[in-house]
Amino acid sequence: MNKHSSLSSVLTDVNTANGLPNAHYIDPAIFDEEKRSVLFANWSGIGFGKDIPEAGDAKPVDFLGMPLLLVRDRTGEIGVFQNTCRHRGMILVDKPQKIRGAIRCPYHSWCYGLDGALRTTPHVGGPGQNTHEDVDMDKLGLVRIRSFVWRDVVFVNIDGTAPEFEEAHADLLQRWKEFDTPIHHGGEVSSFKLEVATNWKLAVENYCESYHLPWVHPGLNSYSRLEDHYNIEERGKYSGQGTLVYRQLKGENGETFPDFPGLSDKWDEGAEYVAVYPNVLLGIQRDHSFAIVLEPKDCGNTVEHIELYYAQSEKDTPDQDALRASNAQLWKTVFEEDVFVVEGMQKGRHGELFDGGRFSPAMDGPTHNFHHWVATQVEKGRVE
Repeated sequence: MNKHSSLSSVLTDVNTANGLPNAHYIDPAIFDEEKRSVLFANWSGIGFGKDIPEAGDAKPVDFLGMPLLLVRDRTGEIGVFQNTCRHRGMILVDKPQKIRGAIRCPYHSWCYGLDGALRTTPHVGGPGQNTHEDVDMDKLGLVRIRSFVWRDVVFVNIDGTAPEFEEAHADLLQRWKEFDTPIHHGGEVSSFKLEVATNWKLAVENYCESYHLPWVHPGLNSYSRLEDHYNIEERGKYSGQGTLVYRQLKGENGETFPDFPGLSDKWDEGAEYVAVYPNVLLGIQRDHSFAIVLEPKDCGNTVEHIELYYAQSEKDTPDQDALRASNAQLWKTVFEEDVFVVEGMQKGRHGELFDGGRFSPAMDGPTHNFHHWVATQVEKGRVE
């Protein structure tokens, strides 16, 4: 494995830095290294609370080959467990379902509560003997994975070493404090996914910057010009872009979505789009927001899970169904316009003489910020 591809040219100032070397996009060994040092060692997004809306709802997730289980317990809290029975390692839940009583292993019927506690072990001490003195049920609950839910995204820290979520993302939580109000998923029409032949990082890099708008998003650029945007970059934390000319979508009769409550006038025409490292992309506007979880499949393939949210629930606002459908279509068009770019950059990374590329010091700060963070995580992993 190419353990020593130097990242020194990435870990410098944007004015002189190169981007990450090709291997970070096309080498399976580096992909596996990043899986551990970048994705498992930090707070990665793996799903959405709206997919398990009620107590007892459970959804299995395969995160980079690791079987996980999202469960909503009786108190309404979301827990994440390793989806592996403590007895013989059987997968417990293989499709989304409502857990009526307990999480039952299909192999030998060991049963776990929604809190992960081991409840019953049929015949473990012999026929008709459901306990055994050497099987300590208190120590054999499901392995709980550290998790945190923010803006309906379920984040996990697989290796357990990251700082608390609120600490790791304190600056961003503060920046978007005004938006700390309930959000409601827009229903089936507001959920879509794109399967993209690219490395997950290229989707982050493209999302971070507004530089490409004039050429890739002509519709958006017709009113939201390059000069109406600003860079967002917090070294070692997050990055993205903001706009000063957000324009609300209007229906046939001039109707709009209701605003999130209590916003300052900054958001009348302002909106921000931030990459929450490593793999979650968030957008906030006065009247709706979105979340994208990037699911890395392998070096060159990623699934983008995209969800739209509003200030009021779908069931309370049936009159806004058409507007929600139009909004979803607009965003779908924008995100689809990016596909040829991120796939094209992935193909370009096979150019063996490509040196990671140079950045525009004025326009590419947010992308460089992400590269610098990834390189820092990789180097940290190599030292450990």
